[in-house]
Amino acid sequence: MRANLSWILLAAPLLVHAAEPLKLQRAPLPNPPWPAGDERGMANQIGAATWNRCAWHLTLPGAQAYELSQIRSNTMPLSPFAGPYAMKAKPTAGIPMTAHVFNMDQINEGADPGQQGTQFDALGHFGALRQPWDGKTALPAEQAAYYGGFAQHDVKPTPDSSLARLGVEKAPPLITSAVLLDAKAHVGKGQPMKAGELVTVKHIEEMLKAQGLGFRGILPGDVVYVHTGWGDHWRDPDTEKFYYSKAPGLAYEAARYLADKRIVAIGLDTPFIDAVPEGMLAGKGAPAEGTPPALPFAVHHHMLTQAGIHHLENIKLDELARDRVWLSCTMVLPLREKGAAGSPIRPVAIGAATQAVRK
Repeated sequence: MRANLSWILLAAPLLVHAAEPLKLQRAPLPNPPWPAGDERGMANQIGAATWNRCAWHLTLPGAQAYELSQIRSNTMPLSPFAGPYAMKAKPTAGIPMTAHVFNMDQINEGADPGQQGTQFDALGHFGALRQPWDGKTALPAEQAAYYGGFAQHDVKPTPDSSLARLGVEKAPPLITSAVLLDAKAHVGKGQPMKAGELVTVKHIEEMLKAQGLGFRGILPGDVVYVHTGWGDHWRDPDTEKFYYSKAPGLAYEAARYLADKRIVAIGLDTPFIDAVPEGMLAGKGAPAEGTPPALPFAVHHHMLTQAGIHHLENIKLDELARDRVWLSCTMVLPLREKGAAGSPIRPVAIGAATQAVRK
């Protein structure tokens, strides 16, 4: 018995160091409902409590910085919902009567950089109609409702106006603790999850337990990253045109579950966050199982228009998962582009590999 007790006492510090101290985990955060006219959603929770959780991870022995973005280029996989992406270098220029030369770039019209590569969805990216549109008559955009009860005329007053409400500039810097769930290991058994395959509530709870996070769980103010392995299909140059054609994703019930946990953002190594089965984008296949009628992108609908939770798409998670960095400090900084519906981002995670934490 005494020997067993000794082993328990020796193991205790390992468990303590696997997650933030209880004092930091239980620090109070602002609670919804948010004031009328709110445009920040769950990001209202970002502040001293999330920064302190974040800072704790920076102090761990062996902590490393991990890049969570894919390198952007003209030949990277491109969204089927956006235009071509062509960054073009200008010739070296000079300034008369000086010894200076300088270099600049330009981008093509219609490139939609905020929805290409590793990117961030503003809350105004998605709205919801009162009833499904038949695709034959004119789109009744004036009926759209957005997060916080804003109407179309509040968010997008004219067809060619930028977002007057819920634009990306309203999002604060997301500096908080992050939880990584390794669905490639747990659901895919070491292989990338298949197109249309779902990460469910049951999977989330099992992954938390398997990764030693059962006691901590998912805290209000966390960013949740899900490593599905689909990022293994990212190719540059994208000659196969495979990555954006389909993908695994988060189950609708899991989106509701995470929203109830009050996370501030969800990020996957996939292009959609929603699962997209084979043929769905071409109208030749049904949405994923459990998707509500007329809402094929139900996770987008719930997270953005109902819960006020940002989407982080095409996140690079292979190195974080390889090193078993289940908890980290993450920093996600969208551009303050006034009225934009999305933004390119360069998110990072700083944390210690499991092996380093448990020394």
